[in-house]
Amino acid sequence: MTTPDPDGLLAEQLLRLTRRVHRIQKRHFERRDLGVTPAQSRLLRTLAHCPSPPRMADLAERLEVVPRAVTTLVDGLEAHGKVRRVADPTNRRVTRIELTDEGRDTLRELRGARRSAAEEILAPLTEKERAVLGVLLDTLIEVEPPRHE
Repeated sequence: MTTPDPDGLLAEQLLRLTRRVHRIQKRHFERRDLGVTPAQSRLLRTLAHCPSPPRMADLAERLEVVPRAVTTLVDGLEAHGKVRRVADPTNRRVTRIELTDEGRDTLRELRGARRSAAEEILAPLTEKERAVLGVLLDTLIEVEPPRHE
């Protein structure tokens, strides 16, 4: 006789939840036809939280990707008018990335899509259950990954 594996069950539930959240978010984003990839969306959100236009290297660090990946993302967003490259006022050799008005509009649409997806995902939960889930998610998100030395 085998003993139940509660961690295995939790792992399966997390995987199923992740797939469901991804599917629902994708559907809500596609309905709005915003013309941005999930990675581009993340870059736009990151830009929105920067107090001033960041350098490409700063974006790469914040996004935890290689600088080449940021270049590719910025190229695509710039081609669609959502960001622009600007010279640093104190060092002309440095290029900074800033949101355009179209990029801000896209961010508003993305927020709306995320909000409507969240409403669908959370619909079965009561307010109390949502509050508990929020605390649990914060706990899981704030855990530092183990360092491999």
